[in-house]
Amino acid sequence: MARPEKIRLGDILVQQKLLTDEQLKQALEEQKKTGRRLGHVLIEKKFITEEQISKALARQLGAVYIDLKHYNFKREVVAKLPETQARRFRAIVLEDKGEVCTVGMADPTDLTAYDEITRLLKREINLAVVTETELLRAIDRSYRRTEQITGLAQELGADIGDSAAIDFGVLATTPGAEEAPVVKLLQTVFEDATQARASDIHIEPQEKRLQIRFRIDGVLHLQTETDGKIASAVALRLKLMSGLDIAEKRMPQDGRFAIKVRNTTVDVRISTMPTQHGESVVMRLLNQGSGILGLDNIGIPADMLGKIREVIQRPSGMVLVTGPTGSGKTTTLYAALNELNTTERKIITVEDPVEYRLPGINQVQINEKIELTFDRVLRSALRQDPDVVLVGEMRDEKTVETGLRASMTGHMVFSTLHTNDAASTPVRLLDMGAPRYMVALSLQLVIAQRLVRVICESCIEDYQPLPSEHEWLRSELGDHVDEHKYKKGRGCSYCNGTGYVGRTGVYEMLEMTKTVVEAANQENIQQFMQVAREQLAGRTLRHHAAQLAASGKTSPDEAMRVSSQLAE
Repeated sequence: MARPEKIRLGDILVQQKLLTDEQLKQALEEQKKTGRRLGHVLIEKKFITEEQISKALARQLGAVYIDLKHYNFKREVVAKLPETQARRFRAIVLEDKGEVCTVGMADPTDLTAYDEITRLLKREINLAVVTETELLRAIDRSYRRTEQITGLAQELGADIGDSAAIDFGVLATTPGAEEAPVVKLLQTVFEDATQARASDIHIEPQEKRLQIRFRIDGVLHLQTETDGKIASAVALRLKLMSGLDIAEKRMPQDGRFAIKVRNTTVDVRISTMPTQHGESVVMRLLNQGSGILGLDNIGIPADMLGKIREVIQRPSGMVLVTGPTGSGKTTTLYAALNELNTTERKIITVEDPVEYRLPGINQVQINEKIELTFDRVLRSALRQDPDVVLVGEMRDEKTVETGLRASMTGHMVFSTLHTNDAASTPVRLLDMGAPRYMVALSLQLVIAQRLVRVICESCIEDYQPLPSEHEWLRSELGDHVDEHKYKKGRGCSYCNGTGYVGRTGVYEMLEMTKTVVEAANQENIQQFMQVAREQLAGRTLRHHAAQLAASGKTSPDEAMRVSSQLAE
């Protein structure tokens, strides 16, 4: 394709009847005031969409428009243009046909960028027009740092040599410490983990190697393996960053720190544990720029959502969210808090740790070292005249009883509990020593949840369930099992070959109706469980997972995987 000519975006959009003269005039006036690019102003004013602009430019230039959301990238082709230049010029290499490269550009009118890309690639360019939003996402996905991490790890290993005695206290205060290989290595690991949407980083010393794994959408993936002798250097540097005792290697330690990755603040919760071959380090990444999801956006079925909204608006009572670690309980509670967060309500949270920052509420961080426990803070919080209280977790008898009493005296109490399903939650409270009458009177709603991976839209395809999967689906969907078209993800560059991108919630809800409360007041636990399961019939976690598979949102295999840990 020949070098594009300089064109005026506004004139093109008016010419193609996508914009009126008056709208263009308004946008140009705004552009003069702010200095921002015309395209951004038009999109912000909702005169036109980003996709419409890209398609209009493609028509004017005689170029092709490509939707990168569904494009299958090849990393070796993308890498022909260095990441720095790709971000600078808003461009990505899509195809390499020897003499000609197809390059996607967000702004094909940028002739300087076009000329520089041609010089860097040393070949003719076939121009494609893409949206800037999808381009930046594609760059984040495609420029993974596996080789760079391995190289930095080897560099660190060479610096260390055979000596295990390294003073990282000196490193932390030495000018130019940011250039040290261990710092470069960790910075690159955090950047790669953020780009890969990892929720956790696992740094695990083995007998002869150091293993680094990322947890993405709930599943661990190996990032790299390298020389085991750098393990202590990496652990010590992380302990310095989080203010832990670097001399203590025999006891587990917990801490936290914040880092900035691509202008986004990421809170890191760190846990160290001594193992046979060194200190294992696990870090939970909490992206503060991602915002808090609403109740509408986390996958709660419509019938449950209406009841949840009704209950949380009540002036008093207790709502419990249950499930294992990492099942999204805190996300659900904060989605509820977000709806209740008005100037008329005082909200206090008691957490360990504070995972989300929500303006307008009072958040308290537990600190066991100074005896700032859940029970102690909760009792103090109740003297602060709150309307709503969130207790991070019901860990012991005192916290449970204080929370239940609070819900009986005019407070709405939210909390979490580690139980397998909704029906067993009231029983668990009784096991923890809560008086039976308090559980029956205070508990309003129990929400049990898990997370399932969502099929990647870029590589979704029809799927015929295996006999075992079909049998499981039939047990939940009955005779309607064959009325649905099932899907799976083939695996592509967009999803790193997994077939899944992101997760959504799987829910069941036990409402403490009059019948359930009467059963809870009886001594017969089995009778209560029977009543609770009758209310949950057709609305269990397993059934919701099967429905998600039937709707094509997740695969039968993933629905079965999540359901395998649940009781029949």
